[in-house]
Amino acid sequence: MPGGPDGRDESFADVSMNQLLTDFDVHRFIFQTSAKLKGASDPERVLRQYLRSTAEAMQADRACIAVLEAGHEAAEPLFAVPADATCDLSLVAALLRNEQPPIPRGTICARLTRRGRPWGILVLEKAAAGFPTGSPRALAHIADEVSDLVQRMDGNRLSEVRARIDGKIMRELPPKDLYYQILDGLHQLARYDHSAALWIWNPEEGVLELVAEQIAWRKQKSTMIGRTVTLGPGLQALLGNGVVYGFDRLHGAWTEWTPHGATALAELVDGSGAAPHDRRSENAMLCAALGARDGPLGMLTLAALAPETFRDHELAIVERFTLLASLALQRAQTVEQLQGRMLKIERHNALAHLARGVAHDINNALGEVLPLVQQMRADLADGPLEPATLAEDLHRIEHSLQVTRGIFGRMLRFARGSSRSVGPGDIGRAFETVRDVLAESLARREIAIRAQIDDGLPAVRCGQSDLERLFFNLIGNARDAMPGGGQLTIGARASGGHVELLIADDGIGMAPETLSEIERPFFSTKEHGTGLGLSTCRSIVAEGGGDLLIESRSGDGTRVTVHFPTVLAGDGGAVD
Repeated sequence: MPGGPDGRDESFADVSMNQLLTDFDVHRFIFQTSAKLKGASDPERVLRQYLRSTAEAMQADRACIAVLEAGHEAAEPLFAVPADATCDLSLVAALLRNEQPPIPRGTICARLTRRGRPWGILVLEKAAAGFPTGSPRALAHIADEVSDLVQRMDGNRLSEVRARIDGKIMRELPPKDLYYQILDGLHQLARYDHSAALWIWNPEEGVLELVAEQIAWRKQKSTMIGRTVTLGPGLQALLGNGVVYGFDRLHGAWTEWTPHGATALAELVDGSGAAPHDRRSENAMLCAALGARDGPLGMLTLAALAPETFRDHELAIVERFTLLASLALQRAQTVEQLQGRMLKIERHNALAHLARGVAHDINNALGEVLPLVQQMRADLADGPLEPATLAEDLHRIEHSLQVTRGIFGRMLRFARGSSRSVGPGDIGRAFETVRDVLAESLARREIAIRAQIDDGLPAVRCGQSDLERLFFNLIGNARDAMPGGGQLTIGARASGGHVELLIADDGIGMAPETLSEIERPFFSTKEHGTGLGLSTCRSIVAEGGGDLLIESRSGDGTRVTVHFPTVLAGDGGAVD
């Protein structure tokens, strides 16, 4: 901030303590200070600027802003002038609780409001002679202006967050990414200090399923994803009306402060009893019913550590987010249905492609049987059979039939792996299954497999059948990219909370223009391709919360890297 010869801000050099005692001069001071904040969007900047300027103009020895956050017992200092100054925090807390404590001589205070409730106190202290008559009124005017500015910025922030999430919806993010964008936006606005969660309603089973939960104090996603709670008919009726319900846990029991009689809903979704032992208890909760014209979609919940954290301001914010959350759930359902259809189409195509690929091997195996049988019949017609020759021919027939049986058996096992889940899945087992299925076609093209899969890999968040589908598509693509033979490298290793999977070939590679198109549905470089293979792969990986990267250069082969999150304790599920 520029200063005058005496180090004070020149814009306030002509505003003395006495001049601040009239309404005109207070408004002039506010106008000058706010002019310096033109274009500011950060409430902290407003608070710092006004604290510093007010302390200087009113010639205070010390000044501070202290706040009492909702649900907290003690006030906390926010900013001070000078930086090491302190104020009476018990006085601040008492004033914000609407008590009437005595104000010490030489101290004036004014209340700041934010998020629809008393939030902070602006405190000025002056030892010598104290402040003249009229100073408390002047400070109250200033505090009102500061409160208006901060609340206006909070409102703008709400619009910005909503606009950003609208943009994410338009960009067609994967559903789970969109869920967490919404929960993060709520954290920026409502400041929940426990958790926020999205639940999807399953009308066939009458349950709510937890599909996303952000734990605030850990700054990480929940380990309880997939948890379900059953709703009876009475509670099901609460999901369809779009209302936001507010609850507090008082004296160990949930009570509702909104007038809807929905206390049982809080008791049902309260995660304290079902959670890991280190999960803190929620003691305040907002539950928003999400729905569309066709009926209920699910529920959005916010939780805080202390009772009475949420009131009308937070309830209004959640109401503003219910439409976004409903759109996210609707989109998730649509995407899931499309992915299901896409996976079914791709699976049928994969089986047809597999059948074409093994036809040569089956013909070879069975092609040796017919001449042997014909020769045996001829030998039988011409005279006695030689036992040694007969035994050798039968052995060759048995071997050919065993080869054929093995080919069909592997195809059937692959075809039966149709159940879908988000894990846990075994990468090593999925690779072995697909390697056995594709072994003959890889050998026929003189493609060698170099596998480097670490022992004891943790389970990943992907269903076993989906892992096999992923390997089948990626290995099949690599095989087709090496018509003259080559080496296929398969690697998997644990890395932090992920498993890194690598599939690399030294085949023909792809030009940049092809690489930019390959993940677009129905784009294919193959004569009989559906163009759904890589789209399917990316959907499978995204469903488990992972990511997939494809690198390729024409003539230098292709490298696919996949990162899958590992299954955490409490995720549940079973390898299908």
